[in-house]
Amino acid sequence: MKKAIYGYKGTARIVGILYIIGTVAGVLSTRFIGGDSNALKVGALLTLAMGFSLAFIPAFMFPILRKHNEAAGIGYIIFRGALETCTYIIKAVCLLALSSIGANTVIQAISDLSVTAFVFGIGALIFYAALYKYKLIPRWLSGFGLVAISLHIVSGTLVIFGLQEPFDTGSMIMNLPIAAQEMIMAVWLIVKGFTIQKNGGANDVNE
Repeated sequence: MKKAIYGYKGTARIVGILYIIGTVAGVLSTRFIGGDSNALKVGALLTLAMGFSLAFIPAFMFPILRKHNEAAGIGYIIFRGALETCTYIIKAVCLLALSSIGANTVIQAISDLSVTAFVFGIGALIFYAALYKYKLIPRWLSGFGLVAISLHIVSGTLVIFGLQEPFDTGSMIMNLPIAAQEMIMAVWLIVKGFTIQKNGGANDVNE
């Protein structure tokens, strides 16, 4: 039985920490969206914290993904680095506007769905598929990510068709797996790092 070799530990720790910051900020932001003016402002700040922390992850991951599949690395940067960051900024601007003009569920729903149903989902699918295919983390963990992000996309689709409400019980249940998976993966990366091939070289192992 081959023993796993872990590398890119510096990058892995940074990615793990960024995932924790992004996930915690994102979960906390839902507690403030839909509240009064001050709550919406806090929600906007937390949304920006989530967006910018997650936006840096593709930049750190690209050198690793490029060694296996450059197209996947570029796709990940486009969706989770550029497009997703833009949607978080738009969402934060909407929340700040709502704090001044009052709650508008239509604008709020649009700002939520732009991330949930499309950009975040596609970017995450690219990422977890690459992690699974190239065994950069244990396949049970990347497989968990593929299932969890699929539920996330389904939940967003249900909201689009009016079969679910943003942040209702059903939505929260369907989105809980991806939050849990990202926290578990973050801890794994901080403690272990990424799995690398034996022929990856000493530089890879020690990076």
